Amino acid sequence: MSTQRVLLDTNVFISYLLTTEPSSAVTCVVEAGIRGRFTWLLPLDLVEELTAKARSKVYLAQRITPERIQRLIDNVAEVAEILPRIAQPIPAITRDRSDDYLLAYALVGQADYLVTGDRDLLVLGQVAETRIVSPAAFAALLAGTSTSDN
Repeated sequence: MSTQRVLLDTNVFISYLLTTEPSSAVTCVVEAGIRGRFTWLLPLDLVEELTAKARSKVYLAQRITPERIQRLIDNVAEVAEILPRIAQPIPAITRDRSDDYLLAYALVGQADYLVTGDRDLLVLGQVAETRIVSPAAFAALLAGTSTSDN
């Protein structure tokens, strides 16, 4: 699976930072990425979105320290392929315009998978060559099992 190119949505990072369950699907996916089980694609725009969301949403700011966010970003940046900013306008594809940048980066980064908990993205199933799957489905792929959960 190490040749798979994978983009994780901001909500996967946030779930990872909030979880207390070491065997959760999100934990399995993030830690597999840190261990190099797949090529982790990391857009700079996603890093900014993660930082901004964690600071601006009170319920997140109360639970996730800026230091923890930075430590995770640093750990991921050590193993990830950093995707440069897309300068061109990003076309509208999804119901939620704020999700369109993820699809654009998935295409530019030639992602095999976009892992997300966002139903607006999951409902698409696939865009071009990129399969859109939940953390549980991707954790099952990493484990060599299958699940009907996108």
